[in-house]
Amino acid sequence: MFEELIGQQQAIELLTASVKQNRIAPAYLFAGTDGVGRSLAATCFIQLLFAGSRDGEQLSVLKNRVSQRNHPDLFWVEPTYQYQGERLTAAQAAEKKVKRKAPPVIRLEQIREISQFLSRPPLESVRSVVVIEQAEAMAESAANALLKTLEEPGRATLILIAPSPESILPTLVSRCQKIPFYRLDSSSLTQVLTRTGNLDILQHPEILNLAAGSPGSAILAHQQLQSINSELLQEVKKLPTSYLHALELGKRIDRELDTEGQLWLIEYLQQYYWQKTHKPQIIQELEKTRKNLLCYAQPRLVWECTFLAILRV
Repeated sequence: MFEELIGQQQAIELLTASVKQNRIAPAYLFAGTDGVGRSLAATCFIQLLFAGSRDGEQLSVLKNRVSQRNHPDLFWVEPTYQYQGERLTAAQAAEKKVKRKAPPVIRLEQIREISQFLSRPPLESVRSVVVIEQAEAMAESAANALLKTLEEPGRATLILIAPSPESILPTLVSRCQKIPFYRLDSSSLTQVLTRTGNLDILQHPEILNLAAGSPGSAILAHQQLQSINSELLQEVKKLPTSYLHALELGKRIDRELDTEGQLWLIEYLQQYYWQKTHKPQIIQELEKTRKNLLCYAQPRLVWECTFLAILRV
């Protein structure tokens, strides 16, 4: 089932052994940096859990249904935006061209939907499975509500996907079996990018440096790089030369990029400025920018203050 998952042998061995030994935990925490295969591993693991004694043809259908998240015993949760009375995932918001002012979150009502889903017995399998992507994006009320579900999951297994155990509540971590995921070496990274049709990314060393062993981050960085106005990108790569220049940069970034684009730009500029100047003060100022944006501060003001601070470095 794990043929598609590259470079995560420890995770594969732990998950496969739990099924073979029939020692499946009520909850798992898939912990590791973004883009290294955590969601793919969850999909493969669910296919293994649901497989049972199916023959080859039935197994192929099952794998396809799970991959498309179209199985009655699978409930997959992603962070959402609230827009005109409906919840939108990041992909749906991008498709509708919704300008996003803050990162998406996992809401209390989504956790309540999990409880409703688990209140009925599995329909086709021996257990139900719930996956929570970006579990670190849970609001505190949602995390506390999930704790009650983890205490009594019934005939279900929950998979939380997060960057690290420290990124979610310790009370949630204590109820999960931790499965570690690691950054890929260059050979595995190349293999993933080739298999997914992104071989051209290997020609962009700045993207590979930014991705640091995460093929998903490399693909996202390449997409972001292509979506950002090239003139704007060249402008922000220049250190501000005056107060007016700093203010103009802040205004333009706020006007042309949504919050996700701005957060990605911070990572890009940290990498670029460090290689160009080796000044830790600039990197620290950009880290303050990230924290302020995540605290829902006014983006234009945040960026203006950032470039004014960089000007004084």
